[in-house]
Order: sequence, then C-alpha cells, then structure tokens
Amino acid sequence: MPAITISREMGSLGTAIARSVAESLGYRVMGYEVINEAAARSGTPEMALAALDDLDLLGLKPSFRQRQAYHRGVRQVMLEQAAEGDVVLVGRGGQVILQDCRDVLHVRVVAPLALRIERVAAAQSIPLAAARAQVSASDRARRSYLRRYYHVNLNDIGLYDLVLNTRGLTVAAAADVLVQAWSQHQSLHGHERTELLERPR
Repeated sequence: MPAITISREMGSLGTAIARSVAESLGYRVMGYEVINEAAARSGTPEMALAALDDLDLLGLKPSFRQRQAYHRGVRQVMLEQAAEGDVVLVGRGGQVILQDCRDVLHVRVVAPLALRIERVAAAQSIPLAAARAQVSASDRARRSYLRRYYHVNLNDIGLYDLVLNTRGLTVAAAADVLVQAWSQHQSLHGHERTELLERPR
C-alpha cells in the first residue's frame, strides 16, 4: 500500500481523472486490467467481455459458477494490487473490497445526468438518445454489480472519503483536488499499514 480507489459514473470523466492522478503521483492505473486478470485466473475468459458489456450487445450469459469464480478473481487481484501499493484502482468494487484499509483513499466521481449524456454523445459522435441509453445501461449495470456481489448501494456516500462532482471541473482541476486530498490523507494515515489478508467467505 498506499492505494486510491475511484468509482465513477459513465460520462463523469472519472477514468481520465484516474489517469491524470496516477501520472502526477507516479502510480500505476488498474481498471480493465483487473477484469482481464481476474477472468484469466478464474478460467472464464468470456467474463472479461461480459463484464464490459454494459449494453448486453453480445448476449453473453455466464453461468452462476463462472460469475462467482470471476468475482473471487477480482477480489484477489484487488487485494494483491493494493498490497503492492502505489496504484489507482478504477471500478470493480475497490471501495468495498478495501473499505477497512485506513491507508487507502476511496473516491467517487459524479456529474449531472444531462452533462454525462452530452459528454458521451460528443466523445462517441452519437445522437443524444443513443448516449442516454448507454449511460442508463451503464448506471444500472454498476449499481447491480455492487448490489449483487457486495450488498451495498453504489451511491452510499459513506463508502467514500471524497466525492467529486465534475459539473464545474476540468480533468486537470479535479485531479489536482484529488492529489491534494491524497496528500492530506497520507499525512494522517500514511504511517498506518493495513495487512491485507483474504478473509474467509
């Protein structure tokens, strides 16, 4: 450790902020890499595609056993990456898996729905209606993931140390705020190292 987890809404600029923060701190970023590694370890490569298919365009239907194996893989990868330290972990329930670690900062990045739709439409050069469908599907999938595997509400602010609304923030400005928060967090908790052990489940 140390580590930062970032949970983000689609269109909130959360992924770009994570990369900017990692670059500023000289940390690694683990996002889709967690999905790929977990799928490989669990022997369910199709789960990597299913986990990214928020719109269910591929029609993949992994079995319950495959989903559970993948979920255990995600948890294992997250714990290992956090134990190694100097990492920004994006998505996949990091705020829950590492919630008891005082030397990890948990961040939620949000933005108003209309603005998120506009950003997605502009980024992908698609109509607003199509962007709205993508954002709605992504929101549902992310809420469902946290509820199914961790029995928590994704939008429970008690899961986070910091919530950033990018309505009036650029990526650079939001990253600066996060880096400052991280510096303060480290000054308070940097000496506290949590030993990460896989708990019986």
